[in-house]
Amino acid sequence: MAAAAGGEITGSSSWAWAFLVVLAVGFVAYLSGLLALARRAARLRAVVVLAVAVQLVPLAAPLLLSSDAWAYWAYGRIAVEHDSNPYRDAPLDFPGDPATEWVGSRWLDSTSVYGPGFTLASEPVAAAAGTSEDAAAWLFKALAGAAAVAMTLFAARYGAFAAAFVGWNPLLAVHLAGGGHNDAWVGALLLASVAAAAAGRRNAAAVAWIAGIAVKWVPLVLFPLRALEVRARGQRPDHLALALATVAIFGLASWRYGFAWLGAFGPLAGNAEDTTSFALPHRLSQLGVPIEVAIGLFVAVFAAVYGALLLRAWRGRARLALAAGVLVACSPYVAPWYLAWVVPLAAVEEDRAARGLALALCAYLLPQTIPV
Repeated sequence: MAAAAGGEITGSSSWAWAFLVVLAVGFVAYLSGLLALARRAARLRAVVVLAVAVQLVPLAAPLLLSSDAWAYWAYGRIAVEHDSNPYRDAPLDFPGDPATEWVGSRWLDSTSVYGPGFTLASEPVAAAAGTSEDAAAWLFKALAGAAAVAMTLFAARYGAFAAAFVGWNPLLAVHLAGGGHNDAWVGALLLASVAAAAAGRRNAAAVAWIAGIAVKWVPLVLFPLRALEVRARGQRPDHLALALATVAIFGLASWRYGFAWLGAFGPLAGNAEDTTSFALPHRLSQLGVPIEVAIGLFVAVFAAVYGALLLRAWRGRARLALAAGVLVACSPYVAPWYLAWVVPLAAVEEDRAARGLALALCAYLLPQTIPV
């Protein structure tokens, strides 16, 4: 189920069904493994070695189930090869560029929706890939695979079960090392921040959180919960590290792209108004509820849950994984690689509801993007 030019997913229907069956069997094995670990302890090293193998196996495959990595390549080339601004210019403005024909059709006339930190990092990757779509795909896949391994290692600090919860997950493997999605970077940076804070390394925790925001805006939604928890526990947040990281990353982005990167919120908001077939608001609209009403209802649900979680964070417990899971569940635009926001946090938080929601979302989103 490889990605092809124009964002098409190639492969016959029979191969698509076979892929779905194999992935479903892998997911059942994953659940069985977690159940076994919950009942009997296992050696951490063995769990981590298996997890790393699971997460890196898709590097041997072509780009799977999505062409987003080629959009990253195109935006990077707009900056580094054409000396233009990916927040002002779309891939379609460069029809002769080798990356343009490989960009998915929905992104051809769209400027970048990604954070400026990720776009800055995409420039050297695009330069290294040159004009080769295979090199671009493999580089972004390798970076996402490395981030998935990093998530596993950070989770391992919390025990074998946490490491397996992340590293044995076949959906993460298929969509991160398999698809090269930058959501792997977000998950790794969030978990790095949480692990650093737990170890008392406040500077590193602050820098990792800001870096996550600079890749994609999702950590910004979770940040108030984290800030309230720190305050309630009487811990002193490192405001200087937060300020310096913010100035460094976003100052460099403003020097490179001007303030055009702020315009990424525009296409991002437009994307949020769209729906994907697996989004719960879309499912509700299929029952006859007008889509605007369905989206509004789920926005209200998220607002209510988020308000309750803010209150809980005020009392000293930021349920980050649950917040991320509810955000995915209520979003009108959802994709399976968004699980990289949820699963790692659920792995390290002692929150049964969050873990249950994370696994339920994995099961529900498992068939998405597979063209059966």
